[in-house]
Amino acid sequence: MTGYGIASFDSGNTKYTVEIKSLNSKFLELSLRLPKSFTEKEFQLRTECNKQIERGKVSLSITVEKANTTANAAGIDKDLLKHYYEQLKSVSFDLDETTGNLLELALGLPEVVKYDEETVSEEEWKIAEKTFQQALAAFQQFRSDEGNVLEQDVKYRIGIILKNLELVEIEEPKRVPLIRERLNQFLSDAVGREAIDQNRFEQELIYFIDKLDITEEKIRLRTHCEYFIETLKNADANGKKLGFISQEIGREVNTLGSKANDATIQKLVVGMKEELEKIKEQLLNVL
Repeated sequence: MTGYGIASFDSGNTKYTVEIKSLNSKFLELSLRLPKSFTEKEFQLRTECNKQIERGKVSLSITVEKANTTANAAGIDKDLLKHYYEQLKSVSFDLDETTGNLLELALGLPEVVKYDEETVSEEEWKIAEKTFQQALAAFQQFRSDEGNVLEQDVKYRIGIILKNLELVEIEEPKRVPLIRERLNQFLSDAVGREAIDQNRFEQELIYFIDKLDITEEKIRLRTHCEYFIETLKNADANGKKLGFISQEIGREVNTLGSKANDATIQKLVVGMKEELEKIKEQLLNVL
């Protein structure tokens, strides 16, 4: 499910910014981009995201901007640098080599340049964690707002399917006379009206019409649609469940179309299928 949330906090010396973005995915795919000092907090952040986000291709980034950029600058061991430099200079003299880049070589030798171990203090982490929770809340609110829009959209499309079903029920009684007329005309053209055994014709007609009966499909389709709306109202994450129900709706719509044997009903079924496909696309955004 798509979502976006961002929060920042400026303490004066340090500015913390947390940004959370997500795209559609059947599962939770979490990508974290953290400062080196926050590495030990990665597990905690992943756990919280797993608990609250559930699904989506999620990207979480935390940036820390220091007002005093020299606070964490690397230090140089001057005595060790001089020692290395003198040794390199002596070797160069013995080998009769130029001494142009000796300082650069000395700077690259072990322990000359030292970096302070990057760790986050408990106070800094509390600020960063609070900012993370604010970004997460904004992210969830974004998803909630989008979810409300999606809810109205899929309800509207289920309503269209049910409306088409009502129109199918209006058209259905017209099928039998038309089927009777078509078959009667076909037999009359093939063998002549006087050669038709009316009793046998009625028996075959009943059998044929029974195979085209769509009463069960109509009942199941209406039940599935009502169950879909009922599930949609549930506060729990039911995206997958709604997906399964939509599959059942699709089965009944397809059977309805295959048994319709009527152009008008077929058009209504095509309209149902169109709305159902749009519902399935929207369900990719539902948790």
